Amino acid sequence: MPETSHLIDLPTCELNKLEEIADLVTSVLSSPIRREKLALALENEGYIKKLLQLFQVCENLENTEGLHHLYEIIRGILFLNKATLFEVMFSDECIMDVVGCLEYDPALAQPKRHREFLTKTAKFKEVIPITDSELRQKIHQTYRVQYIQDIILPTPSVFEENFLSTLTSFIFFNKVEIVSMLQEDEKFLSEVFAQLTDEATDDDKRRELVNFFKEFCAFSQTLQPQNRDAFFKTLAKLGILPALEIVMDILLINVVIEQMICDTDPELGGAVQLMGLLRTLIDPENMLATANVRKCKGKTEKSEFLNFFYNHCMHVLTAPLLANTSEDKCEKDAVVGSNKSNTICPDNYQTAQLLALILELLTFCVEHHTYHIKNYIMNKDLLRRVLVLMNSKHTFLALCALRFMRRIIGLKDEFYNRYITKGNLFEPVINALLDNGTRYNLLNSAVIELFEFIRVEDIKSLTAHIVENFYKALESIEYVQTFKGLKTKYEQEKDRQNQKLNSVPSILRSNRFRRDARALEEDEEMWFNEDEEEEGEAVVPPIEKSKQEDDFPDSYEKFMETKKAKESEDKENLPKRTSSGGFKFTFSHSASAANGANSTNNKSVAAQTSPASSNGSSSKNTNLTTAVTAAKGNLVGLVDYPDDEEEEEEEETSPRKRPRLGS
Repeated sequence: MPETSHLIDLPTCELNKLEEIADLVTSVLSSPIRREKLALALENEGYIKKLLQLFQVCENLENTEGLHHLYEIIRGILFLNKATLFEVMFSDECIMDVVGCLEYDPALAQPKRHREFLTKTAKFKEVIPITDSELRQKIHQTYRVQYIQDIILPTPSVFEENFLSTLTSFIFFNKVEIVSMLQEDEKFLSEVFAQLTDEATDDDKRRELVNFFKEFCAFSQTLQPQNRDAFFKTLAKLGILPALEIVMDILLINVVIEQMICDTDPELGGAVQLMGLLRTLIDPENMLATANVRKCKGKTEKSEFLNFFYNHCMHVLTAPLLANTSEDKCEKDAVVGSNKSNTICPDNYQTAQLLALILELLTFCVEHHTYHIKNYIMNKDLLRRVLVLMNSKHTFLALCALRFMRRIIGLKDEFYNRYITKGNLFEPVINALLDNGTRYNLLNSAVIELFEFIRVEDIKSLTAHIVENFYKALESIEYVQTFKGLKTKYEQEKDRQNQKLNSVPSILRSNRFRRDARALEEDEEMWFNEDEEEEGEAVVPPIEKSKQEDDFPDSYEKFMETKKAKESEDKENLPKRTSSGGFKFTFSHSASAANGANSTNNKSVAAQTSPASSNGSSSKNTNLTTAVTAAKGNLVGLVDYPDDEEEEEEEETSPRKRPRLGS
């Protein structure tokens, strides 16, 4: 502003002028230029201290009208948003009188007692005596100013939200100064760490020390990235992690997970933040890929941490998911008369939101932890449990479950594909599509996109499974060409394989020609993985031969006869049409059915459209894929993973790389 600019003339600071002063301060707030002029006038004439002296007079005289005017004046001065005025108002000499003026809001029947709280209720605790008087003063000032902003001042309106930006900056820079001053005082921090790690320190004292570090680290978030890194390096040098380990009863990462799971906020605000923290922790990009100091073991930080996480923490993360999708839960929550065979699930919005967060983390794991999460999914039959959520009344949760499956299929990993087809895991997805009816919504589009991906990427094993088991239910869907396209792909591949089979020399069809059981399995899967082999080593070693593999038919002729008999049986066991004219599959395959075990004891009647469930493990001629042992409802033995850390590392660094079957 030009120096010749005329300043605002302030009324004399007297009791009978308080109303005039209040009107002046209020009137300038709408004009940035007039706000600036008033701020300069207040600063030049030492006006604020004179106003605070009038406050003491009014309070002694119990002059309520004058006190109400002073509230408007002091509030208006704060809204001038000037750092030089804040320095005066928040000094030790003035701040308590400023708080006193703000107690007399004209809108309140009785004044608040903010000064009583700040002086008597709020207690300043020094875990270690602070000898620096400037630091003590800065801590007191920051606490009181934060109290004014958060408690005393009303939430600013849309038009006032920029009025207090300088106040926010004032608090911000105070915190930066406090952190810097404490960080430079190594004697103080060393004493804090010494007491924290001392076994003689009692629990109450140790709790106060931990609370100090909590506030200290919270203040550090105000630092610039470079300064924040230096701050944490200082703490690490002083031994922050070993010190905190002493006060932990359980694993820190499990504490984070449990806090996320137990968030009482209906909107799960804290859980969302903790989920972001967990995702950062388990992101391989944030882990060292080189071997650590324990060179004798040759393990990387990434390898060690992921092994640790899946062995000690993953069960805590998935506990709510498994609890809400158990068979007992499904039966208990089933709706009488519903056409959904397994209507579950958390009708509670907060629970549904929590499961959605957990699924988001698991989907992240599928993308970035290929080896470890694959082992976990197959051993826990996790995808089947997730797909139970397709029946949720909360569409966002059903979409999260579908997204999890879509990420798995997107890897184009034949071990995953075999797990899906043997467990008939497309069934709940197709049921959700049929139940959605003719509604054109996000769920409809997401399901269609899943099948379109399979068609475009020409995933042969999944294409064959979908067409052979579900095409009759899907052929009426004509507003997209996805399912007809899948049928065309399937028929083209079938014709191509028949032509190849006819070109096989007669000696290969002789019963006297014996081959290794593994080689026979490769022929069986020939058209599944013909074009999907990639260069490089397989990330998963061959599955060990089981007794059932040794009993495989030893000629191609028997294999083809069995295949034709199976196809004929499948045609007879097509899905039944419901009263509404559509088709309905029942979600009744248990974990044992997914492993080829006999499922005749299931409580619900299976549609018997899946080869794995219709024939069972009793027929050795039709068990054309690797035998799997079912134990306590888990898929065990589907993949025999290596202990070799180098091979594990190769897969973790190449998440899109898929194994070559039979390699």
